[in-house]
Amino acid sequence: MKVQKFNRIVQLTLWPKLFPINCYLYEEQNELTLIDTGMQASFKGIVEEIQSLGKPLTNIILTHAHGDHLGALDFLKQEFPEVCVSISVRDSRLMKGDKSLDQDEPQTPIKGDIPKNLKTVPDRLLKENDLIGSLVVIETPGHTPGSISLFDKTNGILMAGDALQTQGKIAICGQFVPLFPFPAFGTWNKDLSLESAKKILKLNPSLLAVGHGQVIENPVQNIQQAIFEAEKKLKKVGA
Repeated sequence: MKVQKFNRIVQLTLWPKLFPINCYLYEEQNELTLIDTGMQASFKGIVEEIQSLGKPLTNIILTHAHGDHLGALDFLKQEFPEVCVSISVRDSRLMKGDKSLDQDEPQTPIKGDIPKNLKTVPDRLLKENDLIGSLVVIETPGHTPGSISLFDKTNGILMAGDALQTQGKIAICGQFVPLFPFPAFGTWNKDLSLESAKKILKLNPSLLAVGHGQVIENPVQNIQQAIFEAEKKLKKVGA
């Protein structure tokens, strides 16, 4: 597992050359928060990094309920039984394998690797503006109906899950990137993904950390370009 540090976050990347899957440790003053858990194979590297940092893991936050973001969850909950596991209210249904849609949601099928037989039950269900340590919950639906991002207002760090990717090129989820097409294959709704990216842009982040690809510092222009390209493609499709 590849380990890189940026400000208060530690990026842990499984299979960095073949199929990069990121999760992040966020350092608070006296504790750690883990954002996403990667795959089952991520477990050992996550535990080793927690031990090296010398702070207790108190929170696990899931940006959405796809298998490559909660693959090690059951193992981590067993290793750290007191940790608080959080996910959005909406994606808590996906954690249970429920792919049904609400009447007011776009009626496009939910895609991606939805977990089966997951043992862990979330301790906390999140909504817009909830606070966990230094991190504010930002609802950014599109990849899944209940996808969230996490934002630290004090330093501008934003962790966007799969709302955006930087592997291959920076792109909004749902937009096909030939060098790394997998987030597009797993995206539920492209229009909502675009709106979520615009919401992220308004936060003016100083650092962007995503589920697949490198961390980008000063990412505003990159996000603007990704929005421009997505709008152009969606308009062309709708023409």
